[in-house]
Amino acid sequence: MPVALDRLSQRFRAFGVAFVTFFAFTASAALANPAQFEGIRDPAARHGLLLISPIDGMSLPSSPAAPQDILARLRRGFELEYDANHRTDAERKWFVSHQDYLERVFTRARRHLPYIVAELERRDLPLELALLPIVESAYDPFAYSHGRAAGLWQMIPGTARRFGVKQNWWYDGRRDIVDSTRAALDYLEYLEELNDGDWLNAIASYNSGEGNVLRATRKNRKAGKPIDFWHLRLPRETSMYVPKLLALVEIVADPAQYGLTLPAVPDEQQFVVTDIDSQLDLALAAELAGVDVDTIYHFNPGYNRWSTDPAGPHRLVLPVDVADDFVAALDKVPARERVRWKRHKVKSGEAISQIADRYNTTVSALRAANSLRGNTIRAGHHLLIPVATKPLSAYSQSADARLARKQNRQRKGNRIEHIVRKGESYWSIAQRYGVTHRQVAAWNGLAPGDTLSVGRKLVVWANAKSASASPAISPMQAANTTRKLRYTVRRGDSLYIIARKFRVGIDQIARWNGIDKNKILRPGQTLTMYVDVTAQSS
Repeated sequence: MPVALDRLSQRFRAFGVAFVTFFAFTASAALANPAQFEGIRDPAARHGLLLISPIDGMSLPSSPAAPQDILARLRRGFELEYDANHRTDAERKWFVSHQDYLERVFTRARRHLPYIVAELERRDLPLELALLPIVESAYDPFAYSHGRAAGLWQMIPGTARRFGVKQNWWYDGRRDIVDSTRAALDYLEYLEELNDGDWLNAIASYNSGEGNVLRATRKNRKAGKPIDFWHLRLPRETSMYVPKLLALVEIVADPAQYGLTLPAVPDEQQFVVTDIDSQLDLALAAELAGVDVDTIYHFNPGYNRWSTDPAGPHRLVLPVDVADDFVAALDKVPARERVRWKRHKVKSGEAISQIADRYNTTVSALRAANSLRGNTIRAGHHLLIPVATKPLSAYSQSADARLARKQNRQRKGNRIEHIVRKGESYWSIAQRYGVTHRQVAAWNGLAPGDTLSVGRKLVVWANAKSASASPAISPMQAANTTRKLRYTVRRGDSLYIIARKFRVGIDQIARWNGIDKNKILRPGQTLTMYVDVTAQSS
């Protein structure tokens, strides 16, 4: 029996029991206290529950109930039909043997899963798609792949732009739960229509690209072969991608059958999307909401800097229990006080880009704040600069905060502060203190290919052991926006092209992979990369 049909029969049996139980409860409650029954207004009606209209003048008692497990809600909405096969079996066996992984993933999904399920139901899409972020990113909004895909839904820059997702210095909507979910579901709807209603082919297209699946379909049709997913010749990753999703569906549908117990995921929204109408300092947002700055970033991983994007989106995602207090507090703060403003007198020879860098903002933000049409500024004139209300170290995802964590991390040896002098390099500094140039860079949140500016303060740990042959990236990994990925070299690639694509240094790539940076790369060669997700916005 196809998997979906078997679940359907189980659903009808379960529904019969639920109906009898609900009817009995309603009747007994009505007899016990008929004055309370006036009519049922059940918000769960849109989830397919039957509404009963009791006698006029009667209403259900409003006793609070513990939230249900959203995985049970998912089971009721599963609808994809397929025959279980050895490919889904193989993927399911892996998940069954890694229950610790499933526990971590479903625990991490608690914040976002109720929102995604609600969006799927609103669009009348298969609820199996709520498990797709597990396959894509393990529900990690900071996940980043070798294909430059980011966020829960792992969207690449081009596809994200195509579906209206904003990406710039301030903000990367691929990591934002609202923007990324909207765009991902728009894309999946488009792919389902493109594949003539075949959801498995649509899901394969999401991974492989619509062109690959369409070409495989045309090839099979021309050869008189079936054109369903199981008969298409697709890249290895895609051929495993759909079975992984279906294996997760089988496990969620009946975890006990496989000896598993999945973490409970409360069937209630964990956050509220609030309008803020203007740019807002994230530290001020934390104060108004009564939470720490880390919480603001965790609920709003799309923001790259110390504030929201001056040009929008003008919204914040907040925990349900603080949203009302935040809105009430924000209403008392005038728009001009939602970021701090500094009056800067332009000096002779200063460029607007230099001023923007100095104040950790952008040229476009300065132009907008000062009604400038171009980049021309005059010495002696004043500019209004939007600046952070707190020291940058207070912003947990800012570049300065990450650098402070690296430089202040306790290590072996004596901590020495070195001020860079003219003509010095990583190599000369490393030689002076008996360490490696790779250590000097890592201790200071830099790459050996980065320019060392004169006067910059570096932290050096003298007498520290020489770095091993493995990449010294543990300080980078301490900042939770850095992700390890593997990149397969394509025809025409060079270290220069790859370094520019991922915004890292050529020396870094060579060091991470133990290769000579002067040698030609071979197509198919695999490279290990460590990239900062917040630096990948287009």
